[in-house]
Amino acid sequence: MNFLTQIDNLALIALLCVSGAALFLPSLSTLIGGKGLSPTEATIWINRRKAHVLDLRPEEAFKAGHLPGAKLGNATGLTAAIEKLKLDRKHPLVLVCETGSQSRKALAEVQKLGFAEVGVLDGGVVAWKAAALPLVK
Repeated sequence: MNFLTQIDNLALIALLCVSGAALFLPSLSTLIGGKGLSPTEATIWINRRKAHVLDLRPEEAFKAGHLPGAKLGNATGLTAAIEKLKLDRKHPLVLVCETGSQSRKALAEVQKLGFAEVGVLDGGVVAWKAAALPLVK
């Protein structure tokens, strides 16, 4: 019991607790808030895991250029858009918008629809372009 009462050991125990929490928090935020994907990770999801890509931008922006294989989904009527597209819920889904903020807002609604896994393209189409990845018209 003498070990726990020494000041030096208390500092080490506190450091252990803080570092453990710092390691666990990113996992917790992923569980709660969905997976944020870099453009490279999104490409892997699309190519290897056959993920669906749902673009939440306005139709004009979608027509100007979108990710390969992306489908247009209206952010205001998201549930109806997903039902209309008949996306397979067994496959992962990648949400895309211009900067990633609108996708984050739509994430909870999409997760409630029963998709196996939902990811958000961090930085949206802006990050996709910055990574020099192609857009399709």
